[in-house]
Formats: sequence, C-alpha cells, structure tokens
Amino acid sequence: MKAVIMAGGAGSRLRPLTSNQPKPMVSLANRPLMEHIVRLLKRHGFTDIVVTVQFLASLVRNYFGTGEDLGVSMSYATEESPLGTAGSVKNAQGALDETFVVISGDALTDIDLEKVVTFHQERGALATVVLSHQPNPLEYGIVVTDEEGRVDRFLEKPGWGQVFTDTVNTGIYVLEPEIFDAIPDGEPYDFSKDVFPKLLEKGAPIFGCIADGYWTDVGNVDAYRKAQQDALDGLVNIEMPGFEIADRVWVGEGAILDPEARIESPALIGEHVKVEAGATVREYCVVGNNSAIKSGAFLHRATVHDNAYIGAGTTLRGCVIGRNADIRSNARIEEGVVLGDECFVGKDTLIQPNVKIYPYKRVDAGAVITHSIIWESSGARTLFGNRGVSGLINVDITPDFAVRLGMAYATTLKRGAAVVMSRDASRASRTIKRALIAGVNGSGVHVQDLEVTPVPVTRFHVRTTRSRGGIAVGTVPGDPQSLEIRFFDSDGSDITASTQRDIERVFFREDVRRAFPDEIGELRYPPRALEFYQSGLLDALDIDAIRSAGLKSVVDCAFGPASLVLPAIIGKIGSETLTVNGYVDESRPTMTHAERDAIRTHLCELVRTSRADLGALLETTGETIDIVAGGGSLIPRDTALLLMVDMVAEVWPGRTIVVPVSAPSAVEKICEARGGRAVRAMRSLAAILATALQENAVFAGTEDGTYAFPDGLPAFDGIAAFCTLHELLAKSETSLGERLSGLPAANVVHRTVPTAWDRKGAVMRRVAGDRSADRTDETEGLKLFHGSDWALVIPDPEDPVTHVWAEGPTEGESRAVAERYVSLIEEALD
Repeated sequence: MKAVIMAGGAGSRLRPLTSNQPKPMVSLANRPLMEHIVRLLKRHGFTDIVVTVQFLASLVRNYFGTGEDLGVSMSYATEESPLGTAGSVKNAQGALDETFVVISGDALTDIDLEKVVTFHQERGALATVVLSHQPNPLEYGIVVTDEEGRVDRFLEKPGWGQVFTDTVNTGIYVLEPEIFDAIPDGEPYDFSKDVFPKLLEKGAPIFGCIADGYWTDVGNVDAYRKAQQDALDGLVNIEMPGFEIADRVWVGEGAILDPEARIESPALIGEHVKVEAGATVREYCVVGNNSAIKSGAFLHRATVHDNAYIGAGTTLRGCVIGRNADIRSNARIEEGVVLGDECFVGKDTLIQPNVKIYPYKRVDAGAVITHSIIWESSGARTLFGNRGVSGLINVDITPDFAVRLGMAYATTLKRGAAVVMSRDASRASRTIKRALIAGVNGSGVHVQDLEVTPVPVTRFHVRTTRSRGGIAVGTVPGDPQSLEIRFFDSDGSDITASTQRDIERVFFREDVRRAFPDEIGELRYPPRALEFYQSGLLDALDIDAIRSAGLKSVVDCAFGPASLVLPAIIGKIGSETLTVNGYVDESRPTMTHAERDAIRTHLCELVRTSRADLGALLETTGETIDIVAGGGSLIPRDTALLLMVDMVAEVWPGRTIVVPVSAPSAVEKICEARGGRAVRAMRSLAAILATALQENAVFAGTEDGTYAFPDGLPAFDGIAAFCTLHELLAKSETSLGERLSGLPAANVVHRTVPTAWDRKGAVMRRVAGDRSADRTDETEGLKLFHGSDWALVIPDPEDPVTHVWAEGPTEGESRAVAERYVSLIEEALD
C-alpha cells in the first residue's frame, strides 16, 4: 500500500521559523518534522511514498531525495499553486491506483497506521478519517460520528457554541482511488470542507477511526515547543537521534561535553556539538548539530537549531534559536522569543519576551529589543472578543498597539478605501482613536472622523456613505478602566468572525501594508452626520401617530454622546419629554454598577412624580436601553424583551421576530398568537442582526436591553428603540402597565460553571451524551428539551467558564433544571 505525505504547507503561523523553509522541514528533536513521518510510515510497512510539494519544494526534494537513505522509495508531485488538501492529492492521482494512506508532513504522531488500515478494510469504507481526542478542539476540524463509527458531519474550526465533541480530524486518511471522482482537476479543494461533506450527502461510506497514540498539529510556536517537550518526555514514540548516555539525555556522535559542563535531563545534544566548561544546559533543551555552547552560557527550555554559536555568559530561556544564529557574549534572550535563521545578536543585548526576529537581521550590541524586527509583536493571544478588541487602558490597549491594529485593519481593505471612526467623550478614547487613525492612514486608507458620536450614528454613517467599514472607540460599559474598539462592516453591522480572523492574521504575522508618501490616507471631518441620522430615524417613524397620542416621557442620556442627537429628535416627534443628564461629560464615559443603580432609582422617581407614560435610560454607547413603566417601576430586561415582542407582534402582525437562543419560550407563544413567527439566533449581536436581515424580520432583541428595527435602521439602536416605543404605545393604545399585566412570566435562570480551557471539549461531549432529552437544538451550544423545560449549555469564548441557561414553568423548576446540568458539567470536570 502506498502513502501520500502532504508537504506543501508554508506554515505562516510558525514564522519566522518558516520564513525561509517549508513547515515540514522545521527541525524537531534535531530532525525535520517530515522525517519523523517518513520513519513512522516505514515502521508500519509503507515504503512507497508520494510527496506533494508546493512552497519551497526544492528544499524538501534536496533533503530527502529518493528516500533511499531512510529505506523507502519517494517520488514527488509538485503544485504550481496551492490546491488544498484534496487538490494536492488529486495532483498525484497517476501514482495512486489502489488503497492508500494520506498523512500530513508537518504533524507529530505515533498512531498505529496498520490498525487504521485494518479498520478501513473491515468496514468497506470509501474513506476513513483518523480522529484524536483534543482538550481544546477549536483550532481543528471537529468530526461527529455515530456509534458504529460512521461520520455524521464535519465542523471546520468551530466556535465554542458549535463544539459538541472533542474528537478532531488529524488530517490522516485511508482512501480508495474512487475518491478522485469527487475531486475536480486543477482547482483548490479540501477534504474536510469540500469532498467529505458532499460525499456524506450522497450517503457514501465515510468512517472515523478514533486512534490510540500521540498526535499533535505543530501549528504555531507554542505547539512547536510543546511537541518538542513531549518528545523529550517520551510521550510520543519517535526515534531520538544519538545515544542515551543517561535517563532521557541523548548525545549525538562526535559531541564534546566538558566534564565541568552541566547537562540536566531531559535534553538532546546533537552531533559534533561542543559544550564548554561552566556552561549549563538545563531540562527540556535541544541543541542542534554542529553548535557551540561557550563557557558560562545558561540554557533552560531552549531550542537551538543547527550550526548556532551561543556566546559566553549568554542566557536563553524558553526561546527558539534558528539555524546559523550568532549570539555574542552576555546576551539575554527571554521566554517566547523566536530568532530566525542567520541572525546576529550583539553582546550584552536584551531581547524581551515574545519578540520575533525574522531571518538575516542584525541586532547591535547593547540593544534592548521590546518589539519584533522589523514589525512589532503582540504576543500569542486572540484579539477579538464578544465586543471587538478590549482591554485595560494603557496596559492592554496602548497607543502603539492601536497603531498596529489600525494598520492591520487597513491592510485587509483596498488602498484608497474610506472608513468611518468615532469615539465616546473620554480622553483615553480620544488618544486611542488618534493612534488608530495614524495606523489606518499609514496603510493608505482614508478616515472620516465623526469625533464624539453615539455608536448608532456611526453605524448609520458607515452604511449611508458607502464606506468600507467603521471603528468606534469607547469605554467598556460598567468598567471605566477599560476600552473597547469595535469594528463595523460596510453595512454598519459588526464585522464577521471571518473578517476578525483576517485582521488577526495580518496583526500576528505583522504583515501590514505600508503606504508610500503619496498614498497616505486622508483625514476628513464630514459635516451634518448627526442631521442625516436624525432625518433617517424620523423617516422610519410614524410621527403623526406619536404626536396624536400626546405621550409624556422621561429619558436619561447618562452624560453620553446620545445627548448630542436625541433632544432634536424628541422635538420633532412632538413628545413631551424631560431629558436628564443631557450633556457630554468626559469624566463620566460610562456608569459603574453602583452609579447605574442610582441613576435608575432617580429615573423611576422622576417618572412617578411627573406622571409620565414611560421612562428610559440610555447606555453611554447609545445602543442599550432600560425601560421604566408609568408609575415609576423599572422593567427587568428579560421582561422588557417580552414586552417589546408583544407590542411589535400586535402593531405589525404576521411578521418575523428574532431573539437569541437563550430567550424565554414565551416569545414563540406571543408571536404565534399574532400570526407571526419567532426565529432563534446565536447570542452575539452580530449573529442576531444578521439573522434578522436574512429573515426579513421586523424586530430583533436581546435580554440585555438591545433592540433593532431592521425595516428602518438595521442596527441595535437605543435611540431608535426609545422613539419607536412611543410609536408602539400610540398605535396599541395601551399603557406599559397594562401590557405588563398580560405578559407570561419569564422564568429563565442563568448559571456559570468555572471550566478550564482544556476541559471545555470534554464538558460538551458529556452534555451531548445526555440521552434523556426529548430533542436537541444546536443553534449555539446545546439546548436540550425535556417536555416544556429546557437547558442551554454554551462554553464561554473569552473566559474559562461554561454558561447554563434553563427554563421551567416556575422559577424554582427552572433552578432545578439548571442545577441538573451544572451537576452534569461538574461530573465531567471531575
């Protein structure tokens, strides 16, 4: 049986280690990754190997040749351009006329391939996918199988809300030649994204084999270091080069270790290495062939590739040093640093943690390097959360960070495009917005600066001026010490997860576009943006109905930018409205929880004493609203959602309403009673709004006080919600108190369970294994129904917790349902 090794990967996430070599050629345990795969294949009887190559293919060919030195026969199939996993194998079809194995050349594994082949043959499969349990399955393709091992579906790099198991696709397949009938010639095509899903639709026999043994995708520097450590610990069965002179200490032929040198287990010292007296090589170090470690050098958890010179007194901690590196005396290279090939580091240099230095660079003696050369590094963490990019002011979100983020964002746009920017009233937001403008302009993109403006106005301006996108900088609601940077698509909605990944990819690769002097973007200040928004909102309202109702209201603008636009709108709709805190105060960019409670109490008192029909508190962003009923009672936000659904369904009957998957079941009952329908969406605001637009919905809302009316202004907008609430009350000819008395109870309870990141997959697998549910909804997470009761389990994408929502006929029964699943999660954790 033949084997195919896919060796065309560029390995962009491993840069700078892969800046000048393909990923399969990166050294691990002093051998290229692909050599470990070749040795695994030979060990299991695969000696006829076809290698698919594309990026820097000559380096692979020159190293392995015909494979004779490794006791195998190797041939090559070259791609002129990347063809994807399936396309690259299709390119080698001429050499594959019987059952064959496909394996990636840049993974590390010791899986028993003979057992996998036996599994494949016994089941008469067209394709068998080798699966592995992984504690954090987000970075991989998840494969769901039935009890017999037949594949049910594939999920490529899901979010936590789509994780139903922790079995992932290893990229190892056993295939029959008939698979080529499903792969087109000469175009990019992927097995898990394209081939297998289409074959599943036709009922083809595709199986998943959960294999014993070690497997990891060496996808980034952290994974590379972990794989290196696992190899030294003996967790993966590979052939270590050299002689084991002590427990887990391997030394290559010709190496010279001075008796005064200190070597600690586990460690791997390559061929012809010289370690001088006084040098210390502590645990989890790998030193490449022909390297020199001078006296007094200190290495701990460091990986040094071939032909490196480590000067006297140098300290290397948790770093990776490329081939032919020259590091002079007393240099200090800290945790997480990656030094590319052929770099020179002068004496007494300090390279701070997580810096990346690309190949062929020179660092002068005595320099202190805090950022990558030539472009800065940000560390290995995800940029985007539920509300864009956020963090502590001048700790996580700094001006230099904002410049780099602005450049990364602009790089994803065409040169000469225009984007809209705005901010809240705080000085911190002003500073960060200016830095973002510098980065965006520096990458050749124009900026329309709205200055201090509510977020809904920014969204409206992006959409109506046909800008390519927008950015709003503001203080995190409830946390005056933190900022958030929110990005919008050309239609004013939050950018998609795909766009977020594009920005992150550029940011982390530091592959930003730099504009020439005549290409620098312009900074413009568009006039009358607030007036255009006011006009658009007024056009969406039935002003005559509002005026005829003669409603009285109280609104608190919370010292936010909404105070710049709302009073003028109120004057034109003819409402008798008392505006409180209706000015911008830069010292109050957000409300703390205590301040919000005090403002709510004051608002309720004003509504009661003024005998107003309603009251509203606008969040400082202008997107979220709290509603107060006549008489001065604050309406809880989950009840307010039911109230809005009830009024919308009556005034605009027969239409679609979109709510999050965690909203009360009463939403469906209310909609159906009015001839409409309710559609559930994932909980993120972007997903809810996208679903609303797709379903042509009249209303979308959440239990957190955010509402949208897509017919008029397709965005979550507290200002529009306040005005539309007047219209709903006018047309329904009822008071809020009367509406509330007729609403069903909202008994949804919410719990959080602390869950380590590496246990979330196992938790969801345990929940998915609960067979007592009548049915399951997988819109986001797992929603399990037991008659009229339900529980919803979603792993949090930002924090190490798992969320549980539950609803029953009463609040007590809701708590009981929630506790049942909390206990189930805790059992999985134990």
